Order: sequence, then C-alpha cells, then structure tokens
Amino acid sequence: MDLVNVVLDMKGLSCPRPLIGAKRMVDELAPGQVLLLVSDCPGTQDDLFAWAKQTGNQILKTEKMPDGGTGYHIQKGKLHKHTANVTLDIRGAVCPGPIVEAKKLLSGMQNGEVLKLVSDCPGVQSDIGGWASATGMTLLETIESGAGVHEFYIRKG
Repeated sequence: MDLVNVVLDMKGLSCPRPLIGAKRMVDELAPGQVLLLVSDCPGTQDDLFAWAKQTGNQILKTEKMPDGGTGYHIQKGKLHKHTANVTLDIRGAVCPGPIVEAKKLLSGMQNGEVLKLVSDCPGVQSDIGGWASATGMTLLETIESGAGVHEFYIRKG
C-alpha cells in the first residue's frame, strides 16, 4: 500500500518521546516520503494528529502491529491531489448511514464531480471501495484525518 521510507520503533518509551523522535525523523525526509512510527504509548495518537495538523504533515493511516504497539504512517507534507465539489461530514453516523447518504448526494451530482465524505464509522473504510466500484463511482483517495476519522474522495462516474 504505502511505501515506507524509514521505520522508527519507539515501543517502550513514554510520551512525548515518540513524537519528538518522529519530528526529528520527518524533518530529515524529502517531501512525500513516509515514516512508519511504532509506539505503544497511549498518548501518541492524539499527539501525532495534533502535531501533523500544525506542521502540514499527514498521518496516512494507523494500524495495530503484529508484535505490539501501533504503527503510524506519517508523510512529510500533504499531497492532496483532489478537490471536492461537495463535502459530506457525517461523523457520528453508524454504518450503513455514511454510504447511504453519500449515494443520495452523489445521485444529484454531475459525472466527474467529487464528493468528500468524512466519517468516523469503523466499518465504512472496509466497505467503501467495493461499494464505489459496484456503483460506477471511483474512490480517488482515502486519508485518515484524525483518530478514527477518514476522508474519502469519491468521483461520480
């Protein structure tokens, strides 16, 4: 999925050390390169998302690691390629609500227009790709914009 350029394992270290380590490593990366930070400190997630927002970097995804801790894929800079014609922020709605509402909104849009769907429903991430291809939509990009919050850029047609 993502190309990881550098891995930084900070398991066993308390906060804010994982964030400090990530900052130092990201500072050395070229724009667009990705750091995989592995941390088991419970405060790392909130710290990282706040830091990324402040610094113009991007958390591409988070994942539970097989040997413990959480992996944070941090990209230096933001490479947003898509501009949305319409935004649907449906945080708080449970599945299948986000996809149902996206379908309603997309039905009124023109071919080629892009919907930005913002959702914190845990199931939508695994469902949206299949739904998009089954309905003739194109999932252009998925971004984890906050802890458990995803932005999906969906093009009609």
